[in-house]
Amino acid sequence: MGLSGGIGAGKSTVVRALRAAGAVIIDADVLAREVVAQGTPGHAAVVSYFGPDILNTKGDIDRPSLGRIVFRDATARGALNGIVHPLVAARRAELAAAAPVDAVVVEDVPLLVETGAAAGFPLVVVVEAPTAERLRRLVEDRGMSPEDAQARIAVQAGDEERRAVADVLLPNPRRSDAASDPLSGLVAALWEERLLPFEANLRAGVAARRGPLAPVDPDPGWAAAGARVCARIARVAGMRALDVAHTGPTAVPGLAARDVIDVQVVVADLGTADALARDLVSAGLVPAPGRRSDRLPGGGSVEKAFAASADPGRAVDCHVRPADSPAAAHVLALGDRLRTDAGLRGRYLQLERSLVAADEDSRADATAAFVRDVLAG
Repeated sequence: MGLSGGIGAGKSTVVRALRAAGAVIIDADVLAREVVAQGTPGHAAVVSYFGPDILNTKGDIDRPSLGRIVFRDATARGALNGIVHPLVAARRAELAAAAPVDAVVVEDVPLLVETGAAAGFPLVVVVEAPTAERLRRLVEDRGMSPEDAQARIAVQAGDEERRAVADVLLPNPRRSDAASDPLSGLVAALWEERLLPFEANLRAGVAARRGPLAPVDPDPGWAAAGARVCARIARVAGMRALDVAHTGPTAVPGLAARDVIDVQVVVADLGTADALARDLVSAGLVPAPGRRSDRLPGGGSVEKAFAASADPGRAVDCHVRPADSPAAAHVLALGDRLRTDAGLRGRYLQLERSLVAADEDSRADATAAFVRDVLAG
């Protein structure tokens, strides 16, 4: 999983708790120091760009001095990131590959949003605290000047940008000297109820268990969840994906629906669909054995590959269809009709409520009949 949060938000507290629980921690800040240590190519590149004045008397890079430069100069910051980020990424990959097969690997990446790395993780956790409290921590607890603290916060992503990539948001508004610590309980629950089952499901190659899912009230978070899932899938699919879209009822604003994010991926052919479904393990989804079938409104069926989420905290169904599948067009057409026709949304909700306890075949037959009627109309 990727762990992030603005400077002073409290990531270190979460890291300590996860390490104590048994997670393997990969700290991007630690790696950023390692890759520019004396004698490394990174050290030479930084000194070449910024000059010897950023070295201390021992010849090490003086991080506070360098920080004062880059957090006030976007060009300098971009140059430093261009040197350090590729080196850190390579080292992160080495450490992750070396972790035990049953490990929960937590990558602490302060600039997760800024570097566009969020889609590379099956789960992203963000620690959040109010800006005023973060400033206080930086000044009182870390000894920064108010100006330096403000400058560092200003160049990082904002709260809304971090929330957009967060599957889990851990609020940490308390003062460090507060008597209670709700964050520790949140982290413990995250570990026991989500991370451990998620890892076990991925290792076993099974989707997270679901009971009967009744429609729930519209969730404004469905759109952002769909965008995160689509970004992960698109990253794995690369050029194989002709289209990746959040589909199904949770993609229709204002529609009560089962709490499942449906994603349609269109690829060239069934062979590509099968291969991509297997590859989606790196996005937190596991392929179904064999192929699934889509019932066609006019009768008959067509094959597709299918993968479902191993994450017990977020149900995802990914339908990988070849470009010549009529079902690929039907799914999009149904979504368009549901968005524009309030009466049709009501009928669809009635259908969903009637199918709560239905088996897979009955659900497929009833849905195909509904789509046939919609398309015929």
